[in-house]
Amino acid sequence: MRDLPRQLTAEELAQLFEGSTRLVELLAEREDPLGTAEKVFAELTEQEQRQALNAHPAIGARTLSERSATEQGSGGDPAVLTELAYLNQVYEEKFGFRFVVFVDGRPKSEILEILQQRLERTREEELQTGLRELVAIARDRWQNRPQR
Repeated sequence: MRDLPRQLTAEELAQLFEGSTRLVELLAEREDPLGTAEKVFAELTEQEQRQALNAHPAIGARTLSERSATEQGSGGDPAVLTELAYLNQVYEEKFGFRFVVFVDGRPKSEILEILQQRLERTREEELQTGLRELVAIARDRWQNRPQR
């Protein structure tokens, strides 16, 4: 497993976090961006927190970055995909930001169960959980990046 970097550029961070957001700007200034991401997230306004979560593509979305498409996998039971799309919409309407989960090779049926459980939580719990998931995704992307 590769060590986490002591410093990353804003461009590298934007690739790890799916976009150039205020979170990425602040992390680029840090000595240990992936190690301090959760602390930095707490310093953001709620609008900036939502922006960071909404920069990430929805699970099962039709338009994904190449990296997200690989991580999320393809195919799956059409009924599960339909339910996932529907509950993603319900989640966004309820909480005001995107459902983010570190898929980590799990099948979409398992992600659907996680989404159903997380719909029962509070908005604050979901903001915090979404951040932790976002950071887990970024760390995994860094550790599994192709070597040049």
